[in-house]
Amino acid sequence: MVFIIKPKVGEAQIGNFVKDWENKGFSTILSVGTEHTAVCLIGNTAAVDMDHVVETNDIVEYAKRVTEQYKAVSRTVHLDNTIVDIGGVKIGEGFFTVISGPCSVESEEQIVQVAKAVKASGAKLLRGGAFKPRTSPYSFQGLKEEGLRLLKIAREETGLPIVTEIMNQTQVPLFEDIDVLQIGARNMQNFDLLRAVGEMGKPVLLKRGMASTIEEFLTSAEYLMSSGCKSIVLCERGIRTFETMTRNTLDLSAVVLLKQKSHLPVIVDPSHATGIRSLVSPLSKAALAVGADGLIIESHNDPSKALCDGGQSLDLLQFEVLMQELKIRAAIEQKQL
Repeated sequence: MVFIIKPKVGEAQIGNFVKDWENKGFSTILSVGTEHTAVCLIGNTAAVDMDHVVETNDIVEYAKRVTEQYKAVSRTVHLDNTIVDIGGVKIGEGFFTVISGPCSVESEEQIVQVAKAVKASGAKLLRGGAFKPRTSPYSFQGLKEEGLRLLKIAREETGLPIVTEIMNQTQVPLFEDIDVLQIGARNMQNFDLLRAVGEMGKPVLLKRGMASTIEEFLTSAEYLMSSGCKSIVLCERGIRTFETMTRNTLDLSAVVLLKQKSHLPVIVDPSHATGIRSLVSPLSKAALAVGADGLIIESHNDPSKALCDGGQSLDLLQFEVLMQELKIRAAIEQKQL
């Protein structure tokens, strides 16, 4: 249930209204936007008489029930688009933000070279895997703590905020100095991890599970937000279908639906969606055209020798060319790249 507060109501009055409901055993979410302020009531609201609340509270303009399982991430509760700010780098409405870097951190020389190149091409954040969830236990699993250390060196060299994946809640202490924590597709419904990461209060990039519905995706984001995380970026990275010619099937319709249903920014991962280097550029442009707020793209200084996912990684020249093409299209869409 959500209560829309009348314009120009003071903070003290809103605070008293919220406290009153919390004293009755409900949890609340306060959403302050440019259009209106909303108070969302979490709990068993079946017995709450909305009309009575509106009639007896001068500060309430109207009320309505939120039927979706996700509340805090719903556009019903928060009408304005959320812009996630990561050290001055913005992801959300009016921006088209590109994150790039290798699938996995392999050496200091590699990650620093890639970081400098993608920054020069226009990327705003550096991605790189330190801990790698691999289908086979015999595949390269990442450099782990050493990979995190090398990512921080690349950040010092370039100023790019870093994005890297956390695998489980026992790793939380290792990620205190990471700018954006990525929760991968395989962990999208690892609810203990979602709660632990949410409690850190750091920006999170949440990837859609490979067989997850849009509602399940948003409900996972709700776990993060209800645990204290306010800066969440949703990532469509393709879903598993009957198609075998691509690694996954990129669901661009999900971008549009997510932006209709939620106020959170949405980016696209064309690298994992297809697993094919030649498809990354066309699908990156398509993502921009359907309204995505950015991309996360795998790039490598020598994809043929990459220890992980070289076949879907752009080399540094290919990434530079793509960024030039995206800049032209972003200007048409009136987005800042």
